[in-house]
Amino acid sequence: MSLDWVLTPQRLAWAAALILGYAALCWGIARATRRRNAALAQEGALSAGDGPSVLVVFASQTGQAESIARATARTLTQCGFRVSLQSISQLSAATLEQYPRSLWMLSTTGEGDAPDQALGFVRQLLPAAPGLQAHQAQVLALGDREYQQFCSFGLAVQDWLAAGGAQVQCSCIDNLNAGDLKLWQQQVAELAAQWGGSAVQALPRDWLQPPVSQQFRLQNRSMLNPGSEGGPLYLLDFLPVSGVMPQWQSGDLVSLAPPAQADKPRDYSIASIVSEQRLQLMVRLSARADGSVGAASGWLCQNLALGDSLELTLREHAAFRLGENAERPLILIGNGSGLAGLLSHIKARVEAGRCDQWLVFGERSPEHDAIFNGQLQQWHKHGQLERLDCAWSRHPVQRRYVQDVLREQGALLQSWVARGAAIYVCGSLKGMGQGVHEALERLLGAETLQHMQLQRRYCRDVY
Repeated sequence: MSLDWVLTPQRLAWAAALILGYAALCWGIARATRRRNAALAQEGALSAGDGPSVLVVFASQTGQAESIARATARTLTQCGFRVSLQSISQLSAATLEQYPRSLWMLSTTGEGDAPDQALGFVRQLLPAAPGLQAHQAQVLALGDREYQQFCSFGLAVQDWLAAGGAQVQCSCIDNLNAGDLKLWQQQVAELAAQWGGSAVQALPRDWLQPPVSQQFRLQNRSMLNPGSEGGPLYLLDFLPVSGVMPQWQSGDLVSLAPPAQADKPRDYSIASIVSEQRLQLMVRLSARADGSVGAASGWLCQNLALGDSLELTLREHAAFRLGENAERPLILIGNGSGLAGLLSHIKARVEAGRCDQWLVFGERSPEHDAIFNGQLQQWHKHGQLERLDCAWSRHPVQRRYVQDVLREQGALLQSWVARGAAIYVCGSLKGMGQGVHEALERLLGAETLQHMQLQRRYCRDVY
């Protein structure tokens, strides 16, 4: 192969464009990071009083820990504290060591993992203990007892604070138990008194400003993958009993509690947008090792009759909404029921007249698992979905996963990111979520991917 063949004018032009695009990406990341730091600094100064200073830190996956942190910060400002509210993604050891007191609201996701926004903290700060002699800290760890590593990230941060010399206690909450949250509210008020703040006159009932709950009626339920070797996947259509459709954005969630486990809410991505005048969910009927079905999925897919009503709680999923990414090209990656969260984004962008979206979707076989294939192909044919790639793990000839598609299309992925694309990943954490993350790190570089997370250009809803 000769040098003249390699260095063609076209290749040089492409390389120059890629370098310029990457430079623009780095500048954009730095600019957005500065803007976000300034915004956090501005909102962190929640109280300009002369009371003691307190640092409130949150690490949230679906927004719950952040909501509790904001409510906690409001309570502390009422007690006269000077409160700094920070995402763990913006935290440095030097900042933490400046504060004599701190409160932490920390979610654990997946099998004991830290939330995405805490990945930088885990890599950069957690390996070495800070200098926190005489520091007082309280950790609120959020988790799910159905997982073996219950609240493990919060407990790991507790150990890290203690190793640095801090006096620290940790409270664990299972599935946002209402009684435990009330105890946390009371505990914050007691800590405020101990730390020299003024007493709270009355604790507000709507301390956490609960999201909107509404009665919905099941209008239709259809199986999306008849004949599949995988678990049955259903599409459920709901209409509001009141006749008034509530508002939500693409990427948002609903929570519901099956009758058998009223205190164990389950979250599902909304697959529809408001203009469709129906709330759609995609639910996989899960099966346990003994053959029994999951409490929530069994109720929704088998026991809930057409015409029956249930209470659905709409929840803002700030970490997975489009936000500023609505004006960017989108790379949407997912598998199975994870298509629901991606489908809502595609619908919202098609409605807004955007066509620069690329879907990479994985399932078992094209014969039985090509869910929503007709709609996806129609969008692609009419240019409303710029690119569509499907990966079939049980294909008779070409077996591959979504991470294989990313590796095959590495140069194209890099060019999309260089022109400002955001990446959204939705679906299973094991296998797909981990494999996609590793592929993106190899293709884009770990530092670039971490910067994209800080800029909220790399968003995940994995479970």
